[in-house]
Order: sequence, then C-alpha cells, then structure tokens
Amino acid sequence: MIPCMNRAVKVGLAGSGTVLLFLAGMGAYNVASGLVPGFGADDGTKTGRGFDLASVSSTPPPNDKAVEFAHSFLEKWSDQQLGGAADATDVPHTASPALQGYADGLRLTKVSFGHVLAAGPSAVTKGATKVTFDVTAQVAGGTWSYPSAVAVQQSTDGALAVHWNNSVLYPGLGDHDFLTAGPLPPGAVPAEVVAGDGRTDLSAFPSLRDITATIRKNAKPVAENTGTGVAVVDGKGRGVKTLKYFSKGKPPVVTTTIDARLQTVAESAVKDGHLQGKPAGTVALDWRNGHILAVAHTGDDGDIAINGIKSPGSTMKIITSAALIDRAGLTPGSTAPCTATVTANGQVFHNDPGVSADSGSTLAQAFAVSCNTSFIKEGFHHLVHDGDASALHDEAVNVFGMGSWSIGGGVATTDPSIPPDVHGGDQAAQFIGQGKVTATPLFMASVAATVRNTGFEQPIILPGQHQETAPQRISAPTAGYLQLLMRGVASGGTAAPRLHGLSGVGAKTGTAEEGDHTNGWLTAYDSRISVAALVEGGSSGVDSAGYVVRRLLGGS
Repeated sequence: MIPCMNRAVKVGLAGSGTVLLFLAGMGAYNVASGLVPGFGADDGTKTGRGFDLASVSSTPPPNDKAVEFAHSFLEKWSDQQLGGAADATDVPHTASPALQGYADGLRLTKVSFGHVLAAGPSAVTKGATKVTFDVTAQVAGGTWSYPSAVAVQQSTDGALAVHWNNSVLYPGLGDHDFLTAGPLPPGAVPAEVVAGDGRTDLSAFPSLRDITATIRKNAKPVAENTGTGVAVVDGKGRGVKTLKYFSKGKPPVVTTTIDARLQTVAESAVKDGHLQGKPAGTVALDWRNGHILAVAHTGDDGDIAINGIKSPGSTMKIITSAALIDRAGLTPGSTAPCTATVTANGQVFHNDPGVSADSGSTLAQAFAVSCNTSFIKEGFHHLVHDGDASALHDEAVNVFGMGSWSIGGGVATTDPSIPPDVHGGDQAAQFIGQGKVTATPLFMASVAATVRNTGFEQPIILPGQHQETAPQRISAPTAGYLQLLMRGVASGGTAAPRLHGLSGVGAKTGTAEEGDHTNGWLTAYDSRISVAALVEGGSSGVDSAGYVVRRLLGGS
C-alpha cells in the first residue's frame, strides 16, 4: 500500500500476460526495487531527469529499450511514485503536477497498465519510438479502461525520456484540459436542443442543424441528474465531453422558440417546385413577442434566412412609407404620382415591367402596384434635405429597431444596413431598397411584425433572451396607415396572385436587381405570424418568394 492524498492506492503492471519479472535483452527488470538500465540505475546510464531538450537525437531509440523505459515509467506511475514518473519525462516540472491532477481529478484508487508494446517510430514526435499500452483505472464511480501511448525519445548522449504532453494521461487531452470522475459536470453531456413543445429535437430539421450545434455549444441548458462517469473539463471547470458513462441520467435540455409544426412547413416551402431549385430562405416570427418560429433555407452559401444579406428591393417601401408618414405627414391618400421615369441626382430610375404611369396616383395606389418612381420622387423630395439623406436610416433604427441583434445561443446573424451618409444616386435608390441598402429575411420579417404589432420586438430564438428595444415605438396612426397599405398589396396589389383570399393578411413584394439577375422578396403578416422570404434568382417577389410565404401563412 502506498499513501496518496490520505487514500490507500493499489497498484499493478502487466505486460502481454501478468508479469512481475521479465528479460528485455539488457538485463533483469526488478519490480521490487524499480531499477532498470536507463531509469535511476546505478550503472551510470542517464535518466529522464536532466534530459537535455537541446540535444534530442533524430534517431528513435531501439524498440526494446523504448519498451523497457516505458515499463519503468508506467511502474512508477502505477505505484503512485509520481515524482519518479515525472523524472522519466523530458519536462518533470510539468509532468509532476499533471500526474497528480490525474489522480486527484479522477479520485484514483488504482491504476494498472498492460500490453506494453513497441509500435515503431512515432508519426507525431520526431526522433521518438511509439510505445502503446492499455490503461485500467479504478476511479470514482467505477472502472475505466482505455488504450494509450507514449513517445520515448533519446538524447545524443544516450539518455532516454518520455516526451510529455497531456496526451500521456489520455489520448488527445489538451494542454489546458483535465479529467474528472463522478457526477458529470455541466457541458460534458451534450444538451438536447428542442422546439417550444419541449420534445422535438431541432437537429431533425436540415435547416436547423448548424443552429442546433451552436446553441448546444453556447446556451445554458436546464440540467437535472446527468449521470456519472469520466469527463474532460476545461480550465474553468466546464465540461467538454464525456469519455465514459457509469450511470446515465437525463440529458440537459435547451428549449427554443421554434414551432415544430411551422418549421416542418418552412422546410418544405423553401423547396417548393415553383422555385426550380433556386436558393431560398425564410423566417417566421410571432409578431407579438419576436419569437422566431421557423427558419429554413436551401442553397450552398450558408443560412440565407438569417445571413443572406441582399438588397431587399421594394419591401423597403414599408420603411420608406413610414418615414414619409412620420416625417412628412403623408397619408395613404396623399398624392404620389407614378411616372414612367424619374431623375434624381443625375440618375434615371424606372419602374418594373407592367407598372403603368398614373399622374394621379395616391401613396396607397403606388404602394399596391409598387411604383418605384413614386417613392423615389416623394422620398427624394421630402426626406433629403441639403444633401442629408439620413432620414430613412433614422426611421429604420429609431422605429424598426435596425442594429446589431443577438437572437440567443451564440447564433450569428448578419445585420441589415441603411447607411446614413449615402451620396449620389444612392440617395434616391435607397427608397426602393437598392443602392447600398441591404437586409435579410430575418430583418424584413421583423419589419412586418413591427407594423402588425404596433411596436418593435427584437427577434429571439431562446425564451428569455435579452431583446434590444427601439428608441421609439411606432405610432398607432402610422402603424394603422401601414397596415392599410399592406392589406391593399395582399388583396388587390402585387401580392394578390399568391395571397388573395387569406384573412387578415398584409404584405409587400420586392424584386431587387443584383448583377445580371434579380432576387425575389415578399414579407407579410396574418393574425398570428409575420413572414419574409428571399429567393435568389427569383424573377419577381410574387412569383418566387410568394409561393414560400403563402405556404407559411396557410400553415400558421
């Protein structure tokens, strides 16, 4: 019996069989004395202590010498002669506390080693011979067995040493990681990330697999008894992973805001046959509280639903209209002539095909048919003063909450952008969602939600996550006017081919030019949810994103 931390520790060492005395071509190995040539022997052979790291030989030691030396190192370790074991390494001052930490963290009562065999030159440690072995450790909660290995190197003057790193304790263990046994610590057991119903595993949805992995890594799960076993913990005591279960409890759970049924609809909607395989992304929100109910996407460029930063086209006319109402006093009945073209800052703008000129058009009529020239003319006239075109940016920030959002769980989202200092033609282009204006389906779903809710609620995916607030709440009259405008789009305007007949729906379509193609947008709300969809390469909002939004509104 050898004392260790006031506990009795049993020890043992086994080779291919149970061996206490063996011949290794260089003499006898004396277990009782622990003496072996090259390890504390009296024959003048050097040991690991004092190993000169500057004179490591590039030639690996012979297999028999490497095995013999590894046997000696392991015997010291199993005898809990940790100082002696550390002395056999190339960095005793590092190895000694690490070996002690292994014993303490695991609450070790016995450790033995078997099948100590040479495996030839190490592929990792240059100039070393790899020696493999099996470990059996009696730790808190049970018996833990695993295969391991060390690299034995030699110096130019013949000294041998075990090359030390934390992988000697357990293969792949990081320099700042530790082992523990007993009740499994938080983080060691993978959390289940589930929908708002508390049951549905989000990783079952293709669009949510990356989001699920991120939340699992970063969120704080609700945990009860997660079981016992052996785990890796980091320097702050947080669980990294479980290596061995002795008893399994209940996995910790992170509950999200996702609606499992609506997510199923969204996964299907972005693959609608009308889209012909074009990349698509959609987000659905509960407009009353900002809870993210569904996120779905296709394509190879990541999650375009929350990170597809594109010009939003005419969906931006919702914010433009809000600015015209709030800052210029316009109403849905205000005159907003729809001309064939309009020139602003020397740049000529035109309407999409199919939009007829109407000199007597009102703001409501221009919104319903998505007349670009009306919004450029009214925006440039009322919202640009002495070259200052920051009014649209200010409306987006102050009323619609545009800024940097954290939706929870470490899930990254891309921020929209309406620059406050635009110049030239961009001063006009911004009012129709072109130029330097960019947005995501997540943001545009929030814009529709703000209108329907008569107030901004920052989107979140974890209940209780902090929500940023907008500096000012949208006024009831402004929200009422915008709802009137959006209902007109859904019932008889550009979104009517997809949304006509749905009750309580307001919408806005968008078609944005990007390089040699266009992207289709549509954002809408009904009595429960707000939705936005983007289809890259969509010929128009209604004939691409419209199919996605229709299925979500129909499934809400």
